[in-house]
Amino acid sequence: MPGKMRLSRRLFLKGAVAAAAAPYVITSTALGAGARPPASERLTLGHIGIGNQGSGHFGGMLGNSGVQILAVCDVRKTVRDACQKRVDEKYADERASGKYQGCAAYNDFRELMARKDVDGFIIAVPDHWHALISIAAAQAGKDIYCEKPMALTIRQARAMVNAVRRYGRVFQTGSQQRSSSEFRKGCEYVRNGRIGKVTDVYVNVGGPSSEKQFPEEPIPEGFDWDLWLGPAPWVLHNAERCSGNYGGGWRHVRDYSGGMMTDWGAHHFDITQWGLGMDATGPVEVHPPESGKFPTLTYKYATGTLLHHFWSADGQAQKQYKLPEGKNGVSGVLFVGEKGWVEVNRGHFACFPESIDTPLGPGEKPLYKSPSHHQDWFNCIKTRQKPICDVEIGCRSVSVCHIGNIAYWTGRSLKWDPANEVFIGDDDANRWLDRPMRAPWRLV
Repeated sequence: MPGKMRLSRRLFLKGAVAAAAAPYVITSTALGAGARPPASERLTLGHIGIGNQGSGHFGGMLGNSGVQILAVCDVRKTVRDACQKRVDEKYADERASGKYQGCAAYNDFRELMARKDVDGFIIAVPDHWHALISIAAAQAGKDIYCEKPMALTIRQARAMVNAVRRYGRVFQTGSQQRSSSEFRKGCEYVRNGRIGKVTDVYVNVGGPSSEKQFPEEPIPEGFDWDLWLGPAPWVLHNAERCSGNYGGGWRHVRDYSGGMMTDWGAHHFDITQWGLGMDATGPVEVHPPESGKFPTLTYKYATGTLLHHFWSADGQAQKQYKLPEGKNGVSGVLFVGEKGWVEVNRGHFACFPESIDTPLGPGEKPLYKSPSHHQDWFNCIKTRQKPICDVEIGCRSVSVCHIGNIAYWTGRSLKWDPANEVFIGDDDANRWLDRPMRAPWRLV
């Protein structure tokens, strides 16, 4: 197993010195306004990354009476300044004085880490930053909500698990489908044997990332391009390279992400792991379509269950599969067993036979029920229990995504050892388990 990794002490101390001068504006004696709980009962948060998905988290937390946003951090000045203003205006409206200037805005996440008044961070930055920021937060004694996919590499994901466990933090991975009723219901039916032994699972998500080249474009004023790149290789700025567009942008560039295999895969492969009861392990084989064994990328679990990656670009290959009667395609995740099937997606549940869809009986075991993904994290911060998508679960689910990508990139069948998290007898494939980081960033 890879050893524990730490953020460079020199870089961490740099942030601590900068944070020491930050004004701490919320005290345990501050009173709440109206129905808002007093500060002593609120969770205090910092948001790191406030664009795209991060803006959704930010908006939700700004309207949540149980939390107080103390800081926002983004490498784009216009974004962080606008969010700082929104926080101050929102909280000013709730005060009799009509005044509030308590939200700090940062360009560099390291400046937040030594603040004693922040309980947790919501991290919604591109994938190549997840490990460094999350580990720094754990070392600083903060609880963490980190967007999926959990890490850029399998080794980084394991380092995050090690840090969270060492420092006793509560970590929620942003694979929020586990907090949705249709996914929980589907996985409960599968786990309780209602479709019999699971023979096949079909997951419909896009493909892997790739190397991409972009022409140079001017760096916008107030945008810290060097810090956006961080541990990734140095390249000249291009707006599309760092955009959050699903049709392009950083999600499709190998230096920053694993493509839709890790983006949507961190949702649907995660549900596969949950439904199969594999949260502490993973597949033992993976075969790309180029191997000739299967028409699409296919994993095999030790139980014999096969997991097939359905991708729109593989339409012809998909026709080679004989799906259950009445199924002409796959929406989200399709579990097929010896006695029937269950299909789940956002806002969608279907099964065959229909008699499967009845409440659990006395001898059947329900799965963990989350009130909502954010609220589950909040509850666990207070109880110190593991949330529904704990760091180990996030690590195992993103590993399924990554070993699939590595099979695509190498173009050959691979044997995976989930206990030791290595490919068996394939040094070339094992080189993909981690990536070098650009100085001065490093995990040691």
